[in-house]
Amino acid sequence: MAINKNHEFEELEGVKCGIVEKNVTPARVEFLKQLLTFNGFTVVSAPTPAPKVVAKPVVKAADGEELPPPPPPPPPAPETFSVGVTDYTFNSINAIFGRLLKTPDGHVVTLAYWQQQETVSDDEIPYYEYK
Repeated sequence: MAINKNHEFEELEGVKCGIVEKNVTPARVEFLKQLLTFNGFTVVSAPTPAPKVVAKPVVKAADGEELPPPPPPPPPAPETFSVGVTDYTFNSINAIFGRLLKTPDGHVVTLAYWQQQETVSDDEIPYYEYK
């Protein structure tokens, strides 16, 4: 059981993992896998289970009237993944703001780099001085 929402852990692919992010796209999985592997973590990703769909009961008309056709099935959910690291004490928020992660080019990972808003981590100006 997690202490709070920022420190979750569960089994992915049969390995107990600290959850980094859930419901991420394959491109995001690749980005996180490269970054975290570079920083010495063993990354595990598993497909997010599809949402459960409850079957609607069939309603028959008592007087023989035709019922409208059932609505079309919902579109399939996009394929998403859960990403975790084998170090189940890992907390991404502490790692980012504690400046514990590095990019492959040697800069400190910033929040904007982690969220993929910037392609290069500019760690010269602390996050609290941005205007």
